[in-house]
Amino acid sequence: MSTPATTTLLTQLRTVRDLTNTEIQIAETRMAQARTDAVRRELSENAGNARARAEAVESAVRELGGVPELVGPFLGRAAAAVKAVGEQAQPFDEALLGDLRLEHQLLDRARYIKALATTAQRADLIALADRLITAHTATVEWLTTVLAEDALGGPAALRRTPFQAVAGTVVKLASLPVAWSARGVDRALDVFRSTPPALNDLLNRGARAGEITAKTLTASRDAALERAEQVTRREGAGTAAEGLHSFRTATGTLEPRELPIDDYEQLNVSQTVAAIKELKDPAAVRAVLAYEEANKNRNSVVSAAQTRVAAIAKEVTGLN
Repeated sequence: MSTPATTTLLTQLRTVRDLTNTEIQIAETRMAQARTDAVRRELSENAGNARARAEAVESAVRELGGVPELVGPFLGRAAAAVKAVGEQAQPFDEALLGDLRLEHQLLDRARYIKALATTAQRADLIALADRLITAHTATVEWLTTVLAEDALGGPAALRRTPFQAVAGTVVKLASLPVAWSARGVDRALDVFRSTPPALNDLLNRGARAGEITAKTLTASRDAALERAEQVTRREGAGTAAEGLHSFRTATGTLEPRELPIDDYEQLNVSQTVAAIKELKDPAAVRAVLAYEEANKNRNSVVSAAQTRVAAIAKEVTGLN
C-alpha cells in the first residue's frame, strides 16, 4: 500500500520524467542552431544523457510501484514541437529564457525529490536526485552563459533562426531613437554614387557584358562603405558612422588594419588563437570572428572566438 510520502515521490518523478522528455527534444532542436561542431556535439551528448536520466527516473517509478508511462516520450516530443513553433515568433533571448525556465523547474524538482527521498531514507533515490541536480545545474549555467554571450553582442554558442533574427530586429528598430544627421547621411549616400568606379555603373556594366566578377563588386561595395563611414564621421553624424561601422564589423568587411589584433593576416592559426585569448572586449572578439568567417573561416579560430566570449560571459554573470 502506498504511503503519502511514496505518492508524492511518484508524482514528482513522473513530472520530472515528462519534463525530461521535453528537454531531450529541445536539445535535439537546438543542434540545428549550434554555431560550431563542438557545440553541436555537446548538445548531442546532452540529449543522450537526458535519455539516460529519463530511463533512470522511469526505473525509479517502477521501483516505487508506479505504472510505466508508455506515452511520455511522445508527449515530450509534442510539447517540444509546440514550443519550437511558438519560438519562431519570439526573439532569440525569449526562446532561451523559456529553456532556462524548464531547466530551473527540473533543478528545483530534483532538489525536492532529494528532500523527500532523505525523509523516506531511500539512498537509491537520493543518489538519483544528486545526479539530476548535477546535470541541471550544469545546463542552467550553460544557458545563462549563452544568454550573457548574446547580451554582450555574441558570438553566442547558438545561432538565431531566421525568424528569431527578424523578431529581434523588429524589437530593436521599435526602440531606436531618430538621431542621425540628415546632412551626414546624405553625404554618405553620395559616396556610394561617386566612389570610383560607381556601384551603379559597375552593376550596369556587369549586366550588359558580364565584365565584372562578384569579387570585384564586393570589393567596391566594401570600399564605398568604408568611405561612407569616414564621411559621416567627419560630418559629425556620429550615430550614422557608428551604424555603418557596426554593419561593416558584423559583415566581416573591416580592413585587416582595423582589427583589434595587429598583423592579423600574417598570423598562423596557433598565433591567432593565442591572440584571441588575450582579448578582453567581446566587441573586439566579435570583429575578429566576423572577419574570420567572411574570409579564411578556419574552424579552430572560429571556435576560439566563441570560447573566448563564453569565458567573458561567465565572468560577467559570476559563473567562473
